[in-house]
Amino acid sequence: MDEYRTGAFTLPGEAGYEELTLQMAKKWGADVIRDSDGTKLSPEIVEASYKIYSTICIIREHNAFASAHPDAQQQTFLSSDPCLALADTLRIAPLDGYFDEQFQLNDSPDALPFWQVWDRTENKLVPAGQWTYEKGAVFIRACVPYHRYTVSFLVWRVWEEINMYNHTTNHWTSEHLRQLDPRHPLAWEYLKGWLKDWCRNNPDTNVVRLTSLFYNFVWIFGSDLRRRTRFVDWASYDFTVSPAALRAFEKEYGYALTAEDFINRGKLQATHRPPTAPKRDYMDFIQRFVAEKARELVKIIHDAGKQAYVFYDDSWVGMEPYGKYFASIGFDGLIKCVFSGFECRLCAGARVPVHELRFHPYLFPVGLGGLPTFAEGGHPEKDAVAYWLHVRRALARQPVDRIGLGGYLHLTIGQDAFNDAIEEMGIAFRRLKALHACGAPAELPVTVAVLHAWGALRSWTLSGHFHETDGNILIHINEALSGLPVKVKFISFEDVKNGALVGVDVLINAGRAGDAWSGGGAWQDPALVSEITRFVCEGGSLIGAGEPSAAEGGDTRFALAHIFGVDQDDGAYACHQPWPVERSEAPFFVAEQALGITPDVRLTGPDTKVLCEKNGVPVLTLHAFGKGKAAYFGGFTYSPEAARMLLELLLYLTNTDGRAAGLTDTPAAECAWFPESHTLVVMNDQDAPGEVAVALPEKTLRVYLGANEMVFLND
Repeated sequence: MDEYRTGAFTLPGEAGYEELTLQMAKKWGADVIRDSDGTKLSPEIVEASYKIYSTICIIREHNAFASAHPDAQQQTFLSSDPCLALADTLRIAPLDGYFDEQFQLNDSPDALPFWQVWDRTENKLVPAGQWTYEKGAVFIRACVPYHRYTVSFLVWRVWEEINMYNHTTNHWTSEHLRQLDPRHPLAWEYLKGWLKDWCRNNPDTNVVRLTSLFYNFVWIFGSDLRRRTRFVDWASYDFTVSPAALRAFEKEYGYALTAEDFINRGKLQATHRPPTAPKRDYMDFIQRFVAEKARELVKIIHDAGKQAYVFYDDSWVGMEPYGKYFASIGFDGLIKCVFSGFECRLCAGARVPVHELRFHPYLFPVGLGGLPTFAEGGHPEKDAVAYWLHVRRALARQPVDRIGLGGYLHLTIGQDAFNDAIEEMGIAFRRLKALHACGAPAELPVTVAVLHAWGALRSWTLSGHFHETDGNILIHINEALSGLPVKVKFISFEDVKNGALVGVDVLINAGRAGDAWSGGGAWQDPALVSEITRFVCEGGSLIGAGEPSAAEGGDTRFALAHIFGVDQDDGAYACHQPWPVERSEAPFFVAEQALGITPDVRLTGPDTKVLCEKNGVPVLTLHAFGKGKAAYFGGFTYSPEAARMLLELLLYLTNTDGRAAGLTDTPAAECAWFPESHTLVVMNDQDAPGEVAVALPEKTLRVYLGANEMVFLND
């Protein structure tokens, strides 16, 4: 076991705790020590023969420059809350309801032409000559009484959102950090010069760890503490906007974007909505800009004899690892913080030399969910194990190169159970990494394609972490898939029409009606519907969950209802007698607790088999269609049992023997068979011991597992 005790681990060091830093580096087997936000490494740590990562957030910590050049700060569009006109004039204070420490009105001559006033009752733009702006308020004339009006306006973002979060949640008291926009020429020249100086002044740094790049995910705070977060979207592009960006876009694309292209009637252009053509154009525009600027930063770092790693969270917008331009930047490594298995797969498949995971919980007093972690009442060891159960099943399927932690190391003092848990995880990770180095785990001859509006750009994710998208069916399906022994790819609706179903065995579409994951208006295209119909009719399989293929204007609510054998009644079937819902025996394991109800789902005919129903509503069905089959989930919530149900469904739909990759006799345990190493990895996903039988291609093994234990057995 000694060969698995050291290496491939990044430890957060902390000045003032030199003895603790070196002690924990030895316990956890670290080969790298890094600093974290608000911490510095002392000479004693830097000179202790470890490789050194230094953290840089390139766009913040430049308050002096921001104060001298306030027009170099980042911006965004916001919309006022709707105001009701009771007379023919109306006054609106745009920033009412927003957190005034985060935003300041940009009422400069450069910005005011981009402001808009809307009559939301009619959804009609109010002419510019009908309103004026004076001293923080908009005055609208010739209003229609009892109509609702909004103002769309530009603001300066005067408090960098991650710094703001840590001040408001973890009680930081340091200076409020601002953020610079690299699109501003003076700011960009300043940032490049600053980075050159930084590299020269930090000769001991081996890896410059860029805390993402330029533009943060959108996080809009409100003034009312009962709803502190007004809006959050980990994949939104709203924080990239500025008059300069809008003018550059118009020059390149030949048409102008307006505030409404971002505000979208107050809903904003959230990632879970199908993208408009202007949004796709704007995203591509920003992605190319980010890649161009990032390449310059990476060159500066490389010229200084250092490596450039990027942290894929926070200010990552525009550098999606599965985007067209990411590989051109030239990063040496990608670091991803992980709560879940699908986040591990996102990192592992990125086109970059080194893939590193930052484990949770973060070494902060309070976790991202707001509950205590290392504060009084917290149980960090339980949090760590809970996340590890998700992470390890994904790591058994696809490897990464490194793991680590972040935060304040001194919080581990007295946390022996947590420290021991991380030590055990490090050993298990290194064993998995060694197995992958010898050969890939056995995989079933099954290729699954997940279909949604974003396709490969959003591989293995929707817009953020599990806890931000927990209510979405598809993220739970992604989580289940992340640890299954099948090939998984992500395709768009356009991809389907361009031949992407070649080589696919099972197609999955899941989401709510009208969202980007189900597809919305994409299903009004007969070519898309007919291509998937052909795919299943000729022997492919289809899985839908929630409101798959839901669209307006067709003869059925689900455009693929004829394949699924179920449809959703939107009121049109009020006078039609439904087919009776009668259970059939399931040919595979069914995890009833994982199945949810989508209202008003009904059978389209008597040949649809109902494997599970709740309150008379079918929640799991099978339907034969041509040479293929279709399955429907009313809802799907990840659990080990749910993952097993999905695996057995895939085996059934494709007529595949699961023994080829190893199959346990209980949903409470999973396994991975590494044939090159003759090693079986078995993972107990329940907090209780038990014996498990594992069926392999040529024999069956019985294994005793402790609670949550992961064992490695050599054949």
